[in-house]
Amino acid sequence: MTEPASTVPVMGTVHHLDDHRPTPPAEPVTLAKDPAPAPTSPPPKAVPQGSRIVRTGRAVRRIATHDRTRSTARFTVRHGMYVVGGGRIVARRAWEGRTAARYERMLRAAEAAGNLDLATEWEERGQRFRAARHQRRMDLLSAPVKAAKGAAAGLGITAGGLLLLGIILAVANENFADLATPTLALIELVRWIVVIITVVWGPLVILGPWAALLALWGVGRHQQAAPQWVLPARPADAGAPITPSVVVTALRDLGIAPLRQAVKEMGDAGAAMLGPIRIAGCGVEVDVTLPSGVATNEVQKRRRKLAENLARHEHEVFITIPQAARTVRLWIADSGALDEPIGPSPLLTDTTLTADYTKGHAPWGQDLRGDAALISLYQRHMLITGLSNQGKTAALRALALWLALDPRVEFRVADLKGVGDWGMFDGLATVLIQGPTDDHVIEATEMLEDLVKEMERRIQAPPGTVFTPLIGIVDEAQVAFMCPVVDKEKRPYGGSKATARYFMAARKIHNQGRAVDVLLYQGTQDPTDQNLPKLVREGAHTRASLALGTESQARMALGDKAVDGGAAPNLLRPGLDKGTVVVASDGIKIPAGQAALTVRTHYISTDDAAQIAERAKALRDGVTTLHTIDHGPERDPLADIMTVLGDTARVLTTDVLKRLTALSEDAYGEWSHLDLKRVLDGTGAEPYKSDGRMVVGRERLARALANRDTQGSASAAE
Repeated sequence: MTEPASTVPVMGTVHHLDDHRPTPPAEPVTLAKDPAPAPTSPPPKAVPQGSRIVRTGRAVRRIATHDRTRSTARFTVRHGMYVVGGGRIVARRAWEGRTAARYERMLRAAEAAGNLDLATEWEERGQRFRAARHQRRMDLLSAPVKAAKGAAAGLGITAGGLLLLGIILAVANENFADLATPTLALIELVRWIVVIITVVWGPLVILGPWAALLALWGVGRHQQAAPQWVLPARPADAGAPITPSVVVTALRDLGIAPLRQAVKEMGDAGAAMLGPIRIAGCGVEVDVTLPSGVATNEVQKRRRKLAENLARHEHEVFITIPQAARTVRLWIADSGALDEPIGPSPLLTDTTLTADYTKGHAPWGQDLRGDAALISLYQRHMLITGLSNQGKTAALRALALWLALDPRVEFRVADLKGVGDWGMFDGLATVLIQGPTDDHVIEATEMLEDLVKEMERRIQAPPGTVFTPLIGIVDEAQVAFMCPVVDKEKRPYGGSKATARYFMAARKIHNQGRAVDVLLYQGTQDPTDQNLPKLVREGAHTRASLALGTESQARMALGDKAVDGGAAPNLLRPGLDKGTVVVASDGIKIPAGQAALTVRTHYISTDDAAQIAERAKALRDGVTTLHTIDHGPERDPLADIMTVLGDTARVLTTDVLKRLTALSEDAYGEWSHLDLKRVLDGTGAEPYKSDGRMVVGRERLARALANRDTQGSASAAE
């Protein structure tokens, strides 16, 4: 019996002892469940028909939205619409030439504009046209008979003429056959004309319609008779010439419904609203008569939109109200012209120039037309305001420098900025205060109070006395109005109350100073009721403003009348319109119907101003400039009141004021009962009634002085 062969597993391979050939490896044994079969990629599916449609649609969309496709489509539509539009224009012209449509359109335009006289004129023209057209139509009724008679007569005359010509030829040539030669020649001419027409007719029939289309295309292209979206992109039209159609279109698109409707009804006759477009300086000017139902202020409020419709910046369009009713005057600058600097001041270019305070006019700058802006300063208080760093000091200083060339003019200057802008007036002004502190405000206030005293002295002088001009200048006056310091008499230097010293001095000069040639010029920043009280700003005869922030500030600077009339310093560009001022004054020539004038002032630098000041100093004998005000001896009001009371127990307040005035006219000459009460309030020695009359008690005042001395002594402090 044969035994089975033994097997020994080695490295996973079974070897038979009697056979050295390897057998396949055994499957590995595992206790886990059989894993799921590995996923295999599905066979490729057939592409559905819908996907191919999507791809085709996307390709079509890409082609349709491609720039080249869009340009081609626009080109095709544009030139096609040129033909259509040209045909429409030619048809309209032909229709208007044969009918009264033109007269009807002009009549509607005149009615829309509210011009009844013009409407009546067009109505009469239309009636004359209809009468003439009726006569022509009546003449056509008899035209066939007249034409037949004319043809018969023409035929007879022609035949007779040819026969006569043949007779002449026959006699001349002694040949009877020449009698028919002219007639045969005419027949031959007719035959050749027919031959030529026969040859040319075919091409004419083919080319004629194309020539007509080309003519219509030319008309449509010239008139741009195609939708805006297909018209070729035009370069920026900023600075484009101002034409009647441009102005009318700009007005139509302002967003004012009655105006738009009126322009629409006028059609091509919309330019009837416009007066002639006149060249005015670096721009043009045109008056626009508004249709009925449109107010002038509605156009004024849309200045920016109007400027943009005219392809201009806002600052390049000015709207004013002339005297004619329902009319606005537009001044439109050439694009960029207002950004160009103007020439130097005549004070620099003409070293022989002098000034005349009484009859002369200061060369301040140029108006928007480019004409010289000359201003009279004779007996006119002045206020100039604006935002900081806009050229306020330079504009005010330019006027003072011109006045300085008149040796009669005396200056007293307070520069409350104190950075040397007025330093060239040292040796030219009798008083020059420079600095921004409260002490400088006190000096400036006392300078104005001295002007008041001089004014009162002049007023009380004998009639006929001639005075030299005295000009007080306060630059940065807002520093004085906002000063919080209170003097020993409890009177504030700043503020707008009746007790404010600076305010009251300015008011007094405004009230009476011009009559005796004592004037006040003030420059201030950013006007408000706090830093420029209403009574002070309304006291100036010449009011000028540089760029401001709001319309309310513009009204404070120039007044409601000027702003309502079109003045708009708040629309000037801060920084870009430096030195440009809007002036409201009867001292400068303002076009009729306007309330203010915009002036681009000449810039005079500090160094140039110093040169002009040296010329002014050479015209004078020499001026000593004070840099502080001589206050005189310092007074103690309580002690002075005690002095005038003497040994009397009670003194009437009226007598106290008289005795104080006698004691010191300078210190107490202007005191009133309110001043006396203010000084004594809070001391315990206030005026009181005795026998029905106000008195001051000596015992009470002595007690108040004793208490004050005790509280202020060194021993008490210890």
